[in-house]
Amino acid sequence: MAAAQGRLSDGAGGMDEAKDTEKDRREADTAPLPFRAAVDALKAARLRPQIEVEPTPPPRRLAPYTYALEAAVVDGDQDLADGRLVLLHDPAGHDAWQGTFRLVTLVRAELESEMAADPLLPEVCWSWLTGALQTRGLTYGEPSGTVTRASSHHFGGLSARPAASQIEIRASWTPREALGGVPDTAAHLASWCDLLAQVAGLPPAGPGDASVVTLPQRRGPQSR
Repeated sequence: MAAAQGRLSDGAGGMDEAKDTEKDRREADTAPLPFRAAVDALKAARLRPQIEVEPTPPPRRLAPYTYALEAAVVDGDQDLADGRLVLLHDPAGHDAWQGTFRLVTLVRAELESEMAADPLLPEVCWSWLTGALQTRGLTYGEPSGTVTRASSHHFGGLSARPAASQIEIRASWTPREALGGVPDTAAHLASWCDLLAQVAGLPPAGPGDASVVTLPQRRGPQSR
């Protein structure tokens, strides 16, 4: 899946990818039931059609059990925004998480330079994340993250390229566990996709989202 600035997944492909897939299958067979149920819920989630989601190799050093997805907001053959969502699980619990599960995300999109210069943009983007979770009635704890604006200017042989600006949201939070010690990961994934849609400038998905403010003056979509 292409991303706004290149593919997010960083697997080497070929034989290494085949080995990783085999290892993932072995780990999935021996993973704790709560983690397996949380992953199954992610796989079964129904999302708006403009968002393409697929599994990607997860980081292996953050927790004993991990699962990752990458996504792109797609308009025809162009990507408007992209991101990655990682599910972490430590059956023994984690002091910093205050729980046994953690969700970690990266979301990014291109912006018009004028919008990127708005001093309130970081606060607004962070409120989109927390608001997406609250809109779906989800409980969570220990949120943390950063919102970064970056601008690129081209010189010399690249001077014909226009200046580019990008917003990047990196965040993590602890989804509260329900019956059986399993969080509602499908709902958290849907909230994350709501965030992706807002960053991409898509209109609200349904009548219940009429108050959502989307990102104005977004830079044109990137070719896939």
